[in-house]
Parts: sequence; structure tokens; C-alpha cells
Amino acid sequence: MIIQSIALLDQMDKDLNTFAMRVREWYSWHFPELKDVVKDNIMFARAAAYIQDKSTICPCQKGPVQSAARTSMGMDCSAVDMVNIINFTQRMVKLAEFRKNLSSYLSEKMALVAPNLSTLIGDTVAARLISKAGSLTNLAKAPASTVQILGAEKALFRALKTKGNTPKYGLIYHSTFIGRADAKNKGRISRYLANKCSIATRIDSFSDEPTRLYGEKLREQVEERLKFYETGAAPRRNVDVMEEVAKSLKVDDDDDEEMKTPSKSKKEKKEKSAKKEKKSAKKDKKRKADDDDDEEMAESTPKKSKVDSPKSEKKSEKKAKKEKKSAKKEKRKSKS
Repeated sequence: MIIQSIALLDQMDKDLNTFAMRVREWYSWHFPELKDVVKDNIMFARAAAYIQDKSTICPCQKGPVQSAARTSMGMDCSAVDMVNIINFTQRMVKLAEFRKNLSSYLSEKMALVAPNLSTLIGDTVAARLISKAGSLTNLAKAPASTVQILGAEKALFRALKTKGNTPKYGLIYHSTFIGRADAKNKGRISRYLANKCSIATRIDSFSDEPTRLYGEKLREQVEERLKFYETGAAPRRNVDVMEEVAKSLKVDDDDDEEMKTPSKSKKEKKEKSAKKEKKSAKKDKKRKADDDDDEEMAESTPKKSKVDSPKSEKKSEKKAKKEKKSAKKEKRKSKS
């Protein structure tokens, strides 16, 4: 939707410019002084649709339009011609209103899809970059050098063919940062801005929850880099800036969790304690029943005597063997 919206916006800008030029030429046959009073194209179309015939303007009123109408050198128009002119001006005004609504829709869509990139370089420039790359993931996969010259392919291939200087910027030239930089620093700031754009697109493409904090901090970094080129003040490191954003996100998550967990009432605590007491009473009953069963099993099984045990049998066998040996020795002594 972003690609289609930005393509439609660009086409409507061209159409509105051509329509405004046609309205000025057409209505100037009747009221040529109005184009000098009203410079804006859309305001000129609204004024023409409101005034229509200049003879209907009250000469007693004061203002630039009234004074121009009193001394106008335009010719009179028939009713049919005036109807066609007014219909065309009204159609142009409606088209301008639709263009405004489409622009607001695009800004809302960019806030959902690529909030960091849109806060860094603006909605229209970010949408043009996404449209040129094909999708947000393709733009995130592209290196910063590709983002820098995205939109200047013709100039790049012409420079490679003629072995001349390659272009320093493409679509990102329409951002405010490059226009504010000096002529000697435009290439440097475009390279730095392309680097930050690639970071912002990767965060937007692969993050689970959309947030504008990274885009705001990256924008501050570009501002600091501009000041560094002008005054020499050292900017902050990228690692420090990212750590600040990560800490702020952790603090926000902790606050959200505290807000989500409701305060427990006394009734809930009493209910939980009663449930715990019931569970403990059931466990005690089960333990007592198990102990009684064990005692009954122990009483039913007869105790084994010491004689019947295998150890006592071994001792008796050893004693019998000793007695036999001693009897044999006594017999031998008596014979001798």
C-alpha cells in the first residue's frame, strides 16, 4: 500500500501542477489580475470557483481582489463558458483535498510500518526509498552505500561508462539534512545519513514492537554531525546512543507491567488463604491415611528370627567346622 500510495501522490502532484496552469490560463481571459493577487495554485482555483463572474463583486467592499476587479481589463464570458471553467476549478479543488487525505493516510501507514525511518528523513522520502527498493525487507538487506545512491542509477551508470565522478546521493537528497549542509560536506553528510537510514530500516524490519525512539535518537545524531562539520563539536558515539534507547525501553516496559498488574483486594487475599488452608488439610488427611496403611502392613508381616537369618546360619556352620577340627586333633594326640 505504501508503494501504491507514494506513486499516486507523485502522479497527483504532476497532474495538479498541469491543472493549475490550465485554470490560470483559462480564467485569466475573464479576470487576468487575479493571478497577480493570489499566488497559490489551490487558493487561485478556490477563489475562481467562489468569484465566478467578476461583475458580481460588490465595488463598495475594500480589498486587493475588489480593487483588481474594479480596474480589470478582462473580457466578458458567456454563461456556458463560465460553467465549464467553474466545473474544472471545482474538480481541481476536490482533487487537492483527496491528495491531502492520501498524504495523511501515507503518514499513518508509515508510522506503523517504518516509524524510525519516517522520523529520521520524513514520510515521503522514506516511502520513496521503500518504493524504489521494492519492500522494506529489501531496503533493510541493502548496504548503506546502495541506500546512498538509490534513485540515481542513471547518473551512476553514466559515470561508470564515461569514467567520471559517481553521484554522491540519490533520493535522500530531498531530506532536509543535505540541503542544510555546505557544498563541501554534502557528500559526507549523505554517506552518514545513508548509514543511519540503513540502521533505522533494519530496526523497523526485524523488530517485534514498533517504536520511534531509535529514529529520534538517530535524527539527533545527524544533527550533531552537522554541528560537528560547522563548529567542530564532537558528537556522541553510536554505542552510547543505542544504550540510552535500550534503557529507556526497559523502563517503559517495567512501567507498563506495573500498570497492567492490578492491586489485589482484601477479599482476593482471604479467598486465596482459604484455598491454601483447604489444600493443606487435604494433604494432612492423605498423609495420615498413608501412615495407617503402612502400620497395618508392618503388623501383618511376621518378624524373622535371628537364627533364620543368613548371617546366623553362617556363624553356626563356622562353629561346627571348628569343633570337628578340634576333635580330630585330640584323636591324633591320644593315638600318639
